[in-house]
Amino acid sequence: MTIFCYPRCSTCAKAIAFLDAKGLSYTYRDIKLNRPSKEELRSLFQRSGLELRRFFNTSGQLYRSMKLKTKLSSLSEDEMLQLLASDGMLVKRPLLVTEKTVLVGFDEKKWEALLS
Repeated sequence: MTIFCYPRCSTCAKAIAFLDAKGLSYTYRDIKLNRPSKEELRSLFQRSGLELRRFFNTSGQLYRSMKLKTKLSSLSEDEMLQLLASDGMLVKRPLLVTEKTVLVGFDEKKWEALLS
């Protein structure tokens, strides 16, 4: 499995601690330095079964400064994917990719149910 995180993100730290406590092995990707490509994001989005909007880090400074709350509804799927691929800080994290699923954000109960 692969986890996309930002090193200074406290929620990512909790997710890593959760995985470590479970003894699960993973590949760590710094979402800012090694961000997912547009096609990679498209695949993750399709596998997740979630709305594409859920992939945006709505609490991030970049999201707010770009006023994406009001702009997202007018963007196509392709435009949203391009935007997400342009800067890892726009992507909600942690982003956990397993063989079976894609988890966006850290919800310990969901992670527990899917990874146990």
